[in-house]
Formats: sequence, C-alpha cells, structure tokens
Amino acid sequence: MTASTLPTSTSQSTVNPIQKFDPAIFLANAGLGRKLLILKAKETFFTQGTPADSVFYLQTGHARLTVVSERGKEATITLLGPGDFIGEDSVATIPGLRLATATATSACTALRISRDEMMRVIHEEQGFSDLFLKYLVMRGMRTQADLVDQLFNSSEKRLARILLLMAEFGKPGEPETLIPRITQETLAEMIGTTRSRVSFFMNRFRQHGFIEYNGRIRVHKSLLNIILLDQPAGRRAASAALLGSAKTKEKGKGRTQAKAGVKASPKKATRRRGGQN
Repeated sequence: MTASTLPTSTSQSTVNPIQKFDPAIFLANAGLGRKLLILKAKETFFTQGTPADSVFYLQTGHARLTVVSERGKEATITLLGPGDFIGEDSVATIPGLRLATATATSACTALRISRDEMMRVIHEEQGFSDLFLKYLVMRGMRTQADLVDQLFNSSEKRLARILLLMAEFGKPGEPETLIPRITQETLAEMIGTTRSRVSFFMNRFRQHGFIEYNGRIRVHKSLLNIILLDQPAGRRAASAALLGSAKTKEKGKGRTQAKAGVKASPKKATRRRGGQN
C-alpha cells in the first residue's frame, strides 16, 4: 500500500478551535490518527487473521471482502464502493483479529483511521456517530437481505440482484450503468453457483436486452425496473418476465404450429400424454 497526504493549503492546515465538526471534512482529509492511502487494483487493505487495529473509509474506487476456509476455499462476502467503511468490526469492545480480507478491485483512495481515533470521534462527535450508526444499520439490512436472497431466491434471481447492487455504484442519471470489473468466477462465489451457470444466465440477460457486456458489464434500466418492482405478491410474474421462459416458449410453439397446420396437433397431444405419464 502507498500512503500519502492530501495537498493542504495554509487555510486548510490552520484549525479554527471554534469551528464546528464536519464529518465530511474529517473523512476527506488526513490528520491525527488518519492517513490517506492510494491502492492499486488487487492490493489489500488488510488480510484475514491480522490485528483489527483500524477502520478504512473508501473515498474512491471499489473493493471486495473475502473469507478463506480452513481447507483453503475462498468466498466473496460483499462488494464495497465509495462512501463505505471497511473493517468497521475493529471498533468492537475487545480488539481482535480480522475476520476477512479486503482487496481493491480497482484503483482506490481510502482514509485509514486508527482504532483509537475512531473510538474518540464516535464518543465525542455526535454528527459522526450518527453517520457511522446509520451506515452500520444499512450494512445490517444489506446482510439480512443477502441471507433472505440466498435462502429463497433462485441462482438466476440472485445474480440479477448482485448486478443491481453493483449498478448503484454508477453515477446518478446515467441511462445505462457500467458496473465495476468483476469476473464470472467471483459472481459465482457470491451467489453460490458455478461459473458455467453464471455464463448461461448472463447470456440470457443479454438476449433479453437487460445487459450487455464486452469486457465491462452494462446494466440497462429494464433489468433495474423488473427486479426493483418485484414484490412478493408479484414475484412469479416478474420472475417469468425476467427469465422470459413460459410466455416466450409458448409463443414460439404457437408460431411453429401455425406454420405446420394440422400436423402440429398430434405432437401436442403426444407431449400432453407424456406429461401425464
């Protein structure tokens, strides 16, 4: 990792004792107990099993959290983007070891905050503690949603959800969003399936015009709308639209039968008898 400090002017370096604490300024600049880090893609913020002695605030770039089992199998827990904290478990009452490895997936700029400084500002600055608490609640909700998704949704729906979550990293207002670079192997790890299945689903999404990719994946608004509007009461309808399965197949059969004429009827009856058996 390469550490450096933000360029400071005379006005920036002069601290006004009566100036109100601003969490945004605190998280944007280096200072006592804080260092600005610049990481290249594939460099690590920290490694699983090392002392949890600091928290990172991701200013730019993207990262991912991974865990490795005793047998050496690696799994991706979550993806992180600008505005996320990394390693927030270090503020636990009893300092311990890192439970995961944080790796940059693109060039990143992050603020490393020592545990002592993090604890100080949480206790002394209500504005910062409110911001940090809100972030922890949102992360908890995201983790719960991930668990529900893993338990009840198909692997295809889980893949669609991951793509949507990653699409939120894009700039607001973009008609089509490029998501951060990610391999199909990583996507497979995150949704609990194989790379071949991910490839199959991605091709299906592309055929329906929900995404396009040529090195980078671009998520279209059509995929965003279908998944975000997918409520429990309409889950089957939205899933059918997403997968394009039943209706598309029936239309194809109808066109084939129309061309074939009367000859299509025996085939249809044969299929029905086969289904009954």
